[in-house]
Amino acid sequence: MRLSPLVAASTEAVLREILRFVGPADITLSRYFRENPKLGPRERAALAEAVYAVLRNRLVYTNFSESGSGPAMRRMALLGLAETVGVESIGGLVETESQWLTRVMQIDRTTLPLALRLNLPEWLLKRLTQQFGEEGAVAFAEGLNRAAPLDLRVNTLKANREDVLSALASAQIECAATPYSPLGVRIGVKPALQHIALFQQGAIEVQDEGSQLLVQVVGAKRGEMVVDFCAGAGGKTLGLGAAMRNTGRLYAFDVSEKRLAKLKPRLARSGLSNVHPVVIAHENDAKVKRMAGKVDRVLIDAPCSGLGTLRRNPDMKWRQSPEGVQELTAKQASILAGAARLVKPGGTLVYATCSILEEENEGIVTAFLAGHAEYSLVPMSQVLAEQKIPLEMGDYLKLAPHVHGTDGFFAAVMRRQAPVTSSPAEE
Repeated sequence: MRLSPLVAASTEAVLREILRFVGPADITLSRYFRENPKLGPRERAALAEAVYAVLRNRLVYTNFSESGSGPAMRRMALLGLAETVGVESIGGLVETESQWLTRVMQIDRTTLPLALRLNLPEWLLKRLTQQFGEEGAVAFAEGLNRAAPLDLRVNTLKANREDVLSALASAQIECAATPYSPLGVRIGVKPALQHIALFQQGAIEVQDEGSQLLVQVVGAKRGEMVVDFCAGAGGKTLGLGAAMRNTGRLYAFDVSEKRLAKLKPRLARSGLSNVHPVVIAHENDAKVKRMAGKVDRVLIDAPCSGLGTLRRNPDMKWRQSPEGVQELTAKQASILAGAARLVKPGGTLVYATCSILEEENEGIVTAFLAGHAEYSLVPMSQVLAEQKIPLEMGDYLKLAPHVHGTDGFFAAVMRRQAPVTSSPAEE
C-alpha cells in the first residue's frame, strides 16, 4: 500500500533540522512526532527509517541527488524512502521523480569510490585504516553502516531466557538467543515493546548484547558494594543489580539528574531494591571521596565518541570530530583516575567505552596503569573464561558489529593490589 504524500513532506521537513547536526537525531525525531500527532504508526516508522537511511548513506545520497531536480532536501528524503520502503510505495511522486529514483536505485554501489561506498567522514576513515588496515576498515565500516537488531536482556529476578523465548514465540515475535550473552534475546521485527506483558512486568529490558557482556565482565556478586560510575539511564545498573540477586549495595553515579530520573521507572519494573541513584557534580565530588577504598567493584562506562554505536546512532559520525575526541580523552583519563580511588584493595575496576578508537580505549588504560602502580591488568581472556563466555579475546574486550553482531565496545579489567602483609617469621 502506498504511503501518504505527507510522509515524503514530513521526512524532508525533519531532515532539514537533523542534517544541521546540532543535536541527537533520535531526540529531534521524538520531538517532531510529538508536534505532529496526525502521523500514524506506519507513517512514523517509514519516516524514521528513511531518516536513518539518509544518515547512514549521506555521502552517496548527496552524490546521487546532484543528478535530480527540485529542492535538494526533498531529493535526499526521497532517496531515504526509496532505500527503505521502495519507490513504488512513496506517495505523491511526480513522474520525473519516480523515473529518477528508479534509475538511481539501480546503480551498482560496489563500483563507487571507497569513501562514498563506506559513507564515513574522511578523518574517521583514515583512523580506521590506520588501526585495522584498508581491508579491516572496509569490513568495520560496512558493519557500522548496517541497521542494528533489537536485543533484550532477561531480568533473572523475574524470568529465565527459555521462558521468555517461548512467550515471545507464542506471541508470533521472531526471536533467538544471543550467541554470547547468557541473558540475551535477539528480536527479528521490532515490536511495540511497551505493549508486551513481559516488558511491562519487568522481565525484559532493551540492551545490546555487547552492553550485556560488559555487565558479565564486571562479575558482580551477592552482598558486594558496587558502583556504576557513569550510570546514565541505568541499563547496566539494572543488569548489575540482577547479577547481585538484589543484595548488597549498588550505587548509580551520574552528573545528570535528568538521565538518572529515567532510571526510576525502569527500577520500579525491575523489582530491584538495592540500587541507590546518586547525582554527582564531577569525578572528584565529596560524595565520591567519602567512599574511597570501600568498593568491591567499579564500572566506568566512560563518556566517549559513541562511534561504536553508529548502527543505532549514524548521526554521530557526522557530529563527531577529531577535536571532540581529543577533548573526550582528557575527560576519560580524569574520570578513570577519580573512580579508581573508590576501589578497595583486592577490588576490581572496569573501564569501558562504546568507542572503536584506540586513543579512547587502550591509550587511556595504558596511561592509567603507567601512573597507578597499585593496579594491574587482568587479561580479558581470563575474565571471559571465568564467566564462561565463549569469546576469544586477548588482554581487552574488543567487540565489533561485523565480527560479533554487537555494537562496537571496549573494556579493560584491572585489579587493585591487596597490601602485602608481613608474616610473623619475617617480623
